[in-house]
Amino acid sequence: MRPALAVGEALRARGATVTFAGSPDRVESQLVPEAGFEFDSFAISGFPRKPSVALLQALWRAGKAPFACRAILKHRQPDVVLGGGGYVAGPMVLAARLSRIPAALTEADAHLGLANRLAAPLASKLFLAYEIPGHAGKKVEIVGRPVPVAHLAGSRASGRERFGLPTDRPVLAIFGAYAGARSINEMAVAAWGTGTLALVHQTGERDFEAFRPRVDREGYVMIPSTDHFGELLHAADLAVSRAGGTVWELAAAGTPSILVPYPHATADHQTLNARHFERGGGAIVVPDSEIQSVPALVDELLADPERLARMRAAMLSMARVDAADRIAEGLIELAAR
Repeated sequence: MRPALAVGEALRARGATVTFAGSPDRVESQLVPEAGFEFDSFAISGFPRKPSVALLQALWRAGKAPFACRAILKHRQPDVVLGGGGYVAGPMVLAARLSRIPAALTEADAHLGLANRLAAPLASKLFLAYEIPGHAGKKVEIVGRPVPVAHLAGSRASGRERFGLPTDRPVLAIFGAYAGARSINEMAVAAWGTGTLALVHQTGERDFEAFRPRVDREGYVMIPSTDHFGELLHAADLAVSRAGGTVWELAAAGTPSILVPYPHATADHQTLNARHFERGGGAIVVPDSEIQSVPALVDELLADPERLARMRAAMLSMARVDAADRIAEGLIELAAR
């Protein structure tokens, strides 16, 4: 959702009127109004992998969704539609095609998801975060993943002040997914729950209450999530993270990273994401099955400031902080046609 909101911010800054549409029971129904955009909802859900009543219900919703989306488009009268990937975008892109409204798609990972593969023939433009084999041509543009403006803000000093971190020694940051990354959280608490290393550990909302009682020492800051993610990124000398969309925010902040891809991601796309930044020199990839090697690697990197400086420069060189602006300009051009 964050990439779509970043594009919305970029369009709004150019004077465009932007509205969003999606499922009423997903996170966008909360985040979009909080960001100051209007939100239209329609019933849609993912398909369960096994035959069941839930699968029949999902198929029924999928059949009805394009008609609901056409009604939204008739009400909003947009000049262009952007699909943010996932099953929510497909019905809207189809409805746009049926309504003769130009549509574009974004893909935030190094693998084109099923919904985007199905919707791509209906779209006039495809904005990719990474080069994806088999997807090139005039309608494809490699732009990186949009990062919210708020996540680009902050500095080392302001981040350390906000989170109560020391200013005179290295700081490690631990990130899982929004919901949580159990293996990373377990590893962090076991490795650094005692000791002196300064770190800030974002557990995710799901895991926070379970892990909070397990650490009680000075210099270990544990939080479920934060609205000041940019400052948190800048505060760290090194990060340990999953390799979803956060990798682009780590790059924008120039944060050297140890990336532990989620092992069950579709088509192993988090490993593909992580390898991109490893090849560029800004990150080191550790499979989840080898996560116990991370603490020793952290010690090795924090003891080598010159190596961290090289990794920081590499991350900054790979950052695409203009991704949202490029997509916004592309959408304006598409609408003008």
